[in-house]
Parts: sequence; C-alpha cells; structure tokens
Amino acid sequence: MHMIMGYERVRVLFLLFLIPLPTVLGWGKEGHYATCKIAQEYLSEDALFAVKQLLPDSAQGDLAAVCSWADEVGHTHRYHWSSALHYVDTPDFKCNYEYCRDCHDSYRHEHRCVSGAIYNYTMQLKSADADNLTEALMFLSHFVGDIHQPLHVGFTGDLGGNTITVHWYRRKANLHYVWDDLIIQSALKTFYDSDLSIMIQAIQRNITDNWLNDVSTWEHCAHNYTACPNRYASESISLACKFAYRNATPGSTLKDEYFLSRLPVVEKRLAQGGVRLAAILNRIFTSSKTRIAQA
Repeated sequence: MHMIMGYERVRVLFLLFLIPLPTVLGWGKEGHYATCKIAQEYLSEDALFAVKQLLPDSAQGDLAAVCSWADEVGHTHRYHWSSALHYVDTPDFKCNYEYCRDCHDSYRHEHRCVSGAIYNYTMQLKSADADNLTEALMFLSHFVGDIHQPLHVGFTGDLGGNTITVHWYRRKANLHYVWDDLIIQSALKTFYDSDLSIMIQAIQRNITDNWLNDVSTWEHCAHNYTACPNRYASESISLACKFAYRNATPGSTLKDEYFLSRLPVVEKRLAQGGVRLAAILNRIFTSSKTRIAQA
C-alpha cells in the first residue's frame, strides 16, 4: 500500500428563494481541489472535451481550479440562495437519510439540499438548455464533493457538527471544520510534506491498487440514473455516526487516535467523490461534442 497505507429520475425543479440561509461550507479548498483533480483523470474523451469547452478561461482547462467557486460566491448577494444547497440535515441520532423527509431548507422549501442540487444541475447539463451551463458544471462539481463529506449529511440539532466545539490537538474548532479542513491539513503536514499534489497522487495510486475492485461499484447508479446522490448521502450519514460524531463530544480534545482512524475515511471519500463526479460527467457528455460546442 502507499502513503495512505494502513488506512486501510426525475427532473427536480428548484424554488430559488432569495432568503437568508445558514451557510455551511464543504470540504475546504484542498478537499475540493483533490476531488476534482481525481475526477479529471477519469473523464472520457467526450466528457473532457465538453468540460474544457464549458470551463471559464481563468481555469485554463483545469476543472480543479473552479471546484471551490461555489463556496467563494455563496456569501455574495447574487448567489446567497445557494447556501442551503451545500448540505442536507437529518434527524438527530437516527443515522439515516431519506430524500422526501430531509431534502429541504430551513424554511422547509423542498428539494433545497445538496442531493436535490446534484439532481438539478445534472439535469441542466443533460438538457443543455440551461441559461448558464458553466455555472451548472461548477455547482455540480462542488456539490458532488460536498455530499461525500460525512458531516454534510449530519444531524439537524448540531448543524452537521457546526455547534460542537472541540479541540483539534491544541486548536479550538468546531467538529464540522475538523472534517472540512483540519484532518486534511494535518495529513498534509504529517504524511505528505505539506504538498497537496503528493496526497492526491497517493490517493490515485490507492484507487488503482487497493480500491481497484471497488471502482465499478462506486461509479454505478441503479436504474441507469445519471447520478445517485441519495446513495452518496446515505453513506455519509452512516460514516458521520460511525466516525465523525463518535468520541467527539462537546469540549473533547481530538488527537492522534481520532486523527489516524478518521484520515482513511476522509481519503476514501475524496477518492469516491472524484471517481463518481467523473462517472456522472461521463454519462452526461456521452457523444456530446457537437452539442456542447454549439450550445
């Protein structure tokens, strides 16, 4: 094993209300960059062509360059409506997810959650008649990353760990931020010489070696769906209960035992997010060079 070694159907219609919503960011920039770097390696020729056609010039053909865009614009007035689309809250301690029960914002407007957003932007890209396919691509790429962060499918009562204050070694932080950023940042310093590209390469090697037999299962969606975010969300809440919330009570100090046992979960979720984002884009853009070029 490599450096991660030992670690081991529907068209959804959105009601886009310009209302104040709680802001919850996804993986930090490192996590989103890694997810999209991994995804780009798994894009088909058709999908890579289409993605490069849609990327803004500033990305210079690199999908990873825009994968934090949705976080960056979420605080602006123009995109404030998107804040609720980064996560989905579930009933406290039930440790399961149901779309009809859970996919709504704090005002109970239906379909306004991360899984609803993935359905919506997938359909926009498939139809190729949306007003802004570039934004649809950037939102989709970001939200597929978000839904793989376990605490983005956390409990309603603690806002996905945002209200659980802990110490990450000597640093005070909330549990959500630990999973968004601090586990990855600690891994970079401890195992990867503070070089994100080395971490990404290690994850990629594990995909081709240790997880190779799992990749086709990760990519698969039942009923020939283009994307299956309900499955991704169900995985995340299960992992949140088993790993994120466990032994992370308010006021606790999280050290090596927590870090070293949770890092493999984080790295595998980054891998799954990347592989699945590529699979979704490959299904969207099958034999679509002409259509996207003319869109």
